[in-house]
Parts: sequence; C-alpha cells; structure tokens
Amino acid sequence: MNRKNNRKGVTGKISRRTLLGGIIAAAVLPVNKLFAGALQADEKLLHDLDDPTKLPGPGPSPLGKRSVFEQPVRKPSDISSRTPLQDLHSTITPADLHFERHHAGVPAIDPAKHELLIHGLVERPMKFSLADLKRFPAVTRTCFIECAGNFRTGKEEMTPQDILGLTSQSEWTGVMLSTLFNEVGIDVKAQWFLAEGSDAAVMTRTIPLAKAWDDAMIVYAQNGEAIRPEQGYPIRLLLPGFEGNMNIKWLRRIELSEEPYMTREETSKYTYPVKDKIRMFSFEMDARSIITYPVYPQKVSKGFIEIRGIGWSGRGKVQKVEVSTDGGKNWQLANLQEPVLSKAHTYFRYLWEWDGNETEILSRVTDETGYLQPTLKQLAEARGPNIGGYHMNPITAWKVKNDGSVWFKPENYTNK
Repeated sequence: MNRKNNRKGVTGKISRRTLLGGIIAAAVLPVNKLFAGALQADEKLLHDLDDPTKLPGPGPSPLGKRSVFEQPVRKPSDISSRTPLQDLHSTITPADLHFERHHAGVPAIDPAKHELLIHGLVERPMKFSLADLKRFPAVTRTCFIECAGNFRTGKEEMTPQDILGLTSQSEWTGVMLSTLFNEVGIDVKAQWFLAEGSDAAVMTRTIPLAKAWDDAMIVYAQNGEAIRPEQGYPIRLLLPGFEGNMNIKWLRRIELSEEPYMTREETSKYTYPVKDKIRMFSFEMDARSIITYPVYPQKVSKGFIEIRGIGWSGRGKVQKVEVSTDGGKNWQLANLQEPVLSKAHTYFRYLWEWDGNETEILSRVTDETGYLQPTLKQLAEARGPNIGGYHMNPITAWKVKNDGSVWFKPENYTNK
C-alpha cells in the first residue's frame, strides 16, 4: 500500500473522491426544506446529477436515513402524534412513525436505575431491573396498538392519518407477564392487577388477571431495537387487542388485587354512554378497516386501480375484508396479505376497473368471532344519540370524482 495516499490528515490534502462525497452529503442534509417543496441552492447539486454513476456518493455512516425524496411524518397535536397510514407499504409501522399518545409528556428514564415492582396479593413481592427482565425467556409477537379515541371526521380534506392515525403496528419483544407472575406467586384471591407508569401523570389502569395468563407481555424492544422513549422506554405493558390506554408505558409498578381500583382513567376517562348507561370497562378494540389508497389528496386515472388498506380486530384474526366500489350497494371480497395474524393489522388489496364515473369506495371487515364492522348509523342506533368519541369503528367512505380526485366522505354522528 502506498502510505502517501492514506495521509490526508497529516498533509492537509483532500482527494477528489472525498471532496465530491462530502458535497453530495451536504446536499442531502437540509431535508426539511425539500419536504416543504422548495429546492434550495445547496440541494440543487443533487438534482443536477442526472447520471448518478458519474460521481461517487457518501460512504458508510453510523446511522441510516431515508431518501430525501421520502419524508413521511407523524401529525402532532398537543397530546398525540398520528401515524401516516397512507404512506406505509405493509402492516409494520417504522418505530419513528408509531403514533404517540401521552398525558404528561415523555419522561427521561435511566434504564440502569429503572425497576418494576410486583406486589399486592402475591407470595413473594419482587423488583425486577431491565437486566433481570432480559434474563427471562424472550418472546416476540406482532400486533397493533390503538387509542380508544381513534376516530375523526368532519371534512372532505382528510387523510387516513387524520381519520385513524392513532393506530400502529410493531414487532414487540419481551417477557410474558405470566412468567413474572409465576415467579412471584399469585394469591388465589387475586382477580385484577393495577399497572402504573413512571410519567408525570402516573398513568394507571386496572386489568383483569385473565389477560396476564393469556397474552400480556412486558416488552423492551420494538422492531428489533430498544423501545423508543415515546413508546415507553425502557419497558411497557403490552396487552394485545386491548385499548391503547391500558398498555401502560414507562411501567414501574404492578399490584394484584381482588377488585378493580377505579382509577381516574377508567372512571372519568375512557368511558362512554350506551343509551341510558355508561360503559366503563371496554377492553377489546372492535374490528375495523380503512382504505389507504386511493385517498385524499391523491388523484386517479380511468382504468385499473388497486384499492389497498388495512383491517384489524382486537378479538382475534381478520376473517375477511370486503370492498364496495358503488357506495355500499354491492360488496366483493378483497385479497388478504399473508400471514394473517391474531390482533394484528392485515393488509388487503382489491383490483378495480374504474369507468371514470363518480362513485364511492368503502371497506368493511369481519373478524373470526363473526363480528361485522358497522356503519355509523348502526353505531348510533345501538348506543344512542350521545355516543361520544371512544370505540368508534364505523365503515368509512372515499368519494372518487369524475376528474379522478379523491375526497373523504364525512358523516355526522353527534345528532345535532
């Protein structure tokens, strides 16, 4: 090897290859400007390279990033950030696009100091560090998490992200809660357990003990890496199929008891009227679906169009998804992407030949219990005029205009 060619740091000389690589890397950095639609001078070089084989690009880096031409983002509000469902190509949500919902911000937790206490009606109260949890046999499963308030409507200019962006799906890794309960020994009188988070809201919910023996997990990894802070780092409770609020993040304490604790989040919050009564404990998320292509603000052309979307149920597997291309008059079976997993988003596709006439496209799901996704009218009839905003899973429609533009079809459910 010629040592002189490897002494740029000593001589101060920079090779043409390094210089060009640095220029291109610099052109890639200001992605926010590109996403805003304005190509600035330092980005222009990237677009001037009509033949990328003529100049070498930047070399290996410590952390991968998306192309500057691909900039999916969550849509944040004061209390949540919504997943861009229309930008995803499978059922797995990238960790940085997983929806957020919290009640007092994201706490900063040192994993070396964090502990999980399990006590109450147990034989051996114990504390578990993150290292302790990782010593137990690990389990990995794919499932969705969905906020109980995941539904918005009101105007035509809405995307799937606006309507149902408070659901996401990941591959989760951790330890079965039943394993830890076997370790501490559960008193026969125990019927419920309280889960408590380490956030400033000290988020707490009461969960039936049966869920722990079924499929509840304490998870510390998401899509192959440590859970992101906004998803509960270093550990969170995972209750497949249950409403998102119960999947306590930043988990620090579990207490076993004979009765539910009637916490703030299951009394004043996360309850909803059903005619003349109030439903308090509504655990499973009902089956629902949504078309994610074509949707607002996209535009389609006459001819064959592949309608795509996702369907899911908190009570098990998706049995079938049906698509209507005539406003709900007729329904056809869509193709489901394998594998169809329990309590998981399932991708569906339906090939449609559009004749250019104005119409509406809809989807509806049936889960393995036989439950069929209802219309908004059916929900209102079952629950009464003041149905609130929780566990709303109506069929949603998209209007395809003669010019190919696609718009959401809002419906009124307040009966005002």
